[in-house]
Amino acid sequence: MDESAVTVRYAKAIFSLAKQNDLLASLKTDMELISNVCRQSVDFDLLLKSPVVKSSEKIRLTKLIFGEKIDSLSLDFLELVMRNKREAFIPFICRNVLTLIRKEKNIKTAVLTTVSDMDEATIRKAEKILETELGSKVELSTKVNPRMIGGVILRIDDRQYDASIATQLKKMKQELLKTRLG
Repeated sequence: MDESAVTVRYAKAIFSLAKQNDLLASLKTDMELISNVCRQSVDFDLLLKSPVVKSSEKIRLTKLIFGEKIDSLSLDFLELVMRNKREAFIPFICRNVLTLIRKEKNIKTAVLTTVSDMDEATIRKAEKILETELGSKVELSTKVNPRMIGGVILRIDDRQYDASIATQLKKMKQELLKTRLG
């Protein structure tokens, strides 16, 4: 079976259960936490992928790590995934669950890239403007890219709006070269 089909199947299963039990909000929080731990903890990632560590030990350690921090539905789900020897797919399952929840709740994801850090008030203001323009809730994250020189790059779901000075200079250079050669 294709690994993406596996992750989607598991994601749909836990999403459906959480929706039936009115637990989508806690599932979202749990999947974000698990996803962050998978991304930030090399040790946890190695634990999940290790063929040497038995499933029972992985389950015990996972319960130790997440036991009091996540809902029992999410914890039981992690145990099921591990019993089925699919623990290497957990980060991808989390990502698919979060996508399903965002789709269900009409939440858009946006990334705003700037040349320097933005203060929290400016980020919230940008988020509110995007919510008004898009007519839906927006989860805005930020990135810093000093090579942009100035301006912003806004990515909403799969669309990107590039108003960076670096891109404008690149376009000018291309136009000048085209005029010079043409």
